[in-house]
Amino acid sequence: MNDMLVRAMSKDGMVKATAVYTRALTERARQIHHTTPVATAALGRALAGVSMMGNALKGEGESVTLQIKGDGPLGTILTVSDAEGNVRGYVQDASVELPLRADGKLDVGGAVGHAGTLTVIKDLGLKEPYVGTVDLLGGEIAEDLAAYFVESEQIPSACGLGVLVDRDRSVLAAGGYLIQLLPGADEDTAARIEGGIYAAPSVTDQLRNDPDPANLLRTVLSDFELEILETTPIEYRCYCTRERTERALLSLGSKELADILREQGGAELTCQFCDRVHSFSGEELEKMIDVLKKAGK
Repeated sequence: MNDMLVRAMSKDGMVKATAVYTRALTERARQIHHTTPVATAALGRALAGVSMMGNALKGEGESVTLQIKGDGPLGTILTVSDAEGNVRGYVQDASVELPLRADGKLDVGGAVGHAGTLTVIKDLGLKEPYVGTVDLLGGEIAEDLAAYFVESEQIPSACGLGVLVDRDRSVLAAGGYLIQLLPGADEDTAARIEGGIYAAPSVTDQLRNDPDPANLLRTVLSDFELEILETTPIEYRCYCTRERTERALLSLGSKELADILREQGGAELTCQFCDRVHSFSGEELEKMIDVLKKAGK
């Protein structure tokens, strides 16, 4: 099955939910960044989470960035989603290797770190982006995201994320769900959600056996009658272009470009999200410098 995002609502109007199947895009990220299994799991969880957050945006051109800065060896995890749920991202140190936990699972919390911050940046096309930051609860990412919604947006939420890595380091299954209470929901609704989550298999067990994210929601929210509102294909999508890279160079100003030209004879910029290299010759830099000087920059 192709990567997919599903949005749903309970027929009683008390619960909204999103789920994603993200095996292919997580595998694509692994191939681009050459991540170790624990780095793949951490990055894959963040990609699934930000995809669901991005799809909740209203307008074309809007985006959401999820930045996780823990005190673990992975360093910063940065993921970005557009308003459809297409994502890109990277982890600062993709080479981190850690022993498995006592239960045989990848130690994502240890790799991310148990202390640090989770920051959400929403670019809604306004002058200033919305920025919300919370302290990490433990670095497992799903619980940290749920805490963000409760603390920063006052939305009671439950989140499950998972990435299953094969022995050859490829991704076998990946995805997750985000469940949120709507105004008017009572404690009984929350208890029914909690009971369904505890009774359900893990995200990766569920998606490995059945990659349909709609069925993931039906399993976790087994006590509710669901109406599927939207089914959207999603993918790993980087928006870097040579033109954007050129604008980034121009933003440095004529003096800094002249320094680069003198020291390097040209410029090579590598996109952090897709590892694509954009090269500019010395002659091209000279033309940029002339343009900037004429503009007084």
